[in-house]
Amino acid sequence: MTPSEDSADELLGRVLLCRVIEPGDEAGGRWVREFGVGEVLRRLREGVPALPGVSEGRWAGLVARARRARPERDLAVAGEAGARFVVPGGAEWPGQLDDLGDARPIGLWVRGRPSLRMWALRSVAVVGARACTEYGTHVAATLAGGLAERGWVVVSGGAYGIDGAAHRGALAARGATVAVLACGVDRPYPRGHAALISRIADQGLVVGELPPGDHPTPSRFILRNRVIAALTRGTVVVEAACRSGSLATARAAERLGRFTMGVPGPVTSALSAGVHELLRAGAALVTDAAEVVELVGDMGDLAPPRRGPVLPRDLLEPASRAVLAALPGNRAATVEEIALGVPTTRDEAIAKLYELRALGYVERHGDGWKLTRQAMMSVRTGHGPC
Repeated sequence: MTPSEDSADELLGRVLLCRVIEPGDEAGGRWVREFGVGEVLRRLREGVPALPGVSEGRWAGLVARARRARPERDLAVAGEAGARFVVPGGAEWPGQLDDLGDARPIGLWVRGRPSLRMWALRSVAVVGARACTEYGTHVAATLAGGLAERGWVVVSGGAYGIDGAAHRGALAARGATVAVLACGVDRPYPRGHAALISRIADQGLVVGELPPGDHPTPSRFILRNRVIAALTRGTVVVEAACRSGSLATARAAERLGRFTMGVPGPVTSALSAGVHELLRAGAALVTDAAEVVELVGDMGDLAPPRRGPVLPRDLLEPASRAVLAALPGNRAATVEEIALGVPTTRDEAIAKLYELRALGYVERHGDGWKLTRQAMMSVRTGHGPC
């Protein structure tokens, strides 16, 4: 048998196993690793001997699934939907998925023109609650748009809420986005996102472990999250309640040694409680795309420092600031009183007072000195007199 025939048999075998073994099944992954795809298929087709670590009832179910599987038909249906099947070791396979060990996908169905391996090299997951707030929607869309503008691929799960906002934010910025589904890539879920997922397939990538036509289940959603976590350099959770499934993505990212990040929300919001627990457990707090890139990007990709406004009086030299601070706010003061308040000499105080007068901070009233109206306003509003 030629190498090309070996590759074709391996591909068909993995397509069949996608019908037999559930996503994330570590026993199935161990069988493939220890015995190889060919031997696993032989035992499933013949029904004996049973593979180790499985009960009689489960083995019978797996054998029944294998006998009903039609890998050639699955490939044909996928091809009609514009999808291809990517296998471990292939040119398009993202090597970081191998970090999942025996829970690594048997293979991935991919819709879209770009290379999954290349896009995954600079990707970030943005996930969160389905029933999100306007705050969460705004933050997710803005964050994803900022990442896309910086050349990063935004990965999410295609769901309602934060996922959808993240995909739309990346698309609005004319950026790249990947939707990882918990069903067949030819069956958009949720139905209300059919147009969005179709647009992602046209402009980006739609990825899934399950073969064409397969439907999602609660367990498949949770297991899908490990692929999102492994595929990306880091996971950002925007809004999540304490029982949110998006926290499973963050926990998987942490186990895999990826960056785990959270965007804080109001302490009164139950939809931010899960994120706050994540932050208390050690996740990095981020508020915008620049801070995310500082963590997941290359050395030197630093977020700009955050500082309050620089006021004109901040630019005064220390001695002048000290004299200005020594003037009472409600009356004039003598030079002697001001000098004692600094403390400094009378001559030094006079010199600084005339400098401050030239800048509009103080004015002379007979033998005393007083803050100008503009200087008083600058204390209240934070704006300088000049």
